[in-house]
Amino acid sequence: MVSGRCFRTLHRLFSTSPYRKADPWPLPHTKQHMEATAIPPNIPKPIPIPRHNESLETLRARLTYQTRKRGTLESDLIMSTFAKEHLHSLTREELLELDQLLDEPDWDVYYWCTEGKAPPERWVNSPILAKLKIHARNEGKDVRRMPDLDPPQRSS
Repeated sequence: MVSGRCFRTLHRLFSTSPYRKADPWPLPHTKQHMEATAIPPNIPKPIPIPRHNESLETLRARLTYQTRKRGTLESDLIMSTFAKEHLHSLTREELLELDQLLDEPDWDVYYWCTEGKAPPERWVNSPILAKLKIHARNEGKDVRRMPDLDPPQRSS
């Protein structure tokens, strides 16, 4: 049996107020999370840095890094494992399209890949986004983790 004093202390620790009940870190794909991560439509799309005459090797290396450092663990995991499996076989046009996709907000890309939200018209027919959706489904039920970075190759 709990004494009155002990009960009041426990009640203070486990408050039933709405503030205490609200989850500060809602899980992805919940209504609360999707509303909290929605990007207002009046925010302009960022202008990418022009990279003239970037070699294919440099482009692949940069995309490898950028897919690992997205800002959210969920996006990092999907994008980095996709890059590890597919980056070597993508054409220059597909790499440039992936580069443009990486300019989009993390949670938008995550929800488009996991089919939690419909992508905007500019990404509906994207071959890269289609490949990312297949990758995100993980039909092989692989246990995924952040891939190791390959050491830089030294030319002799």
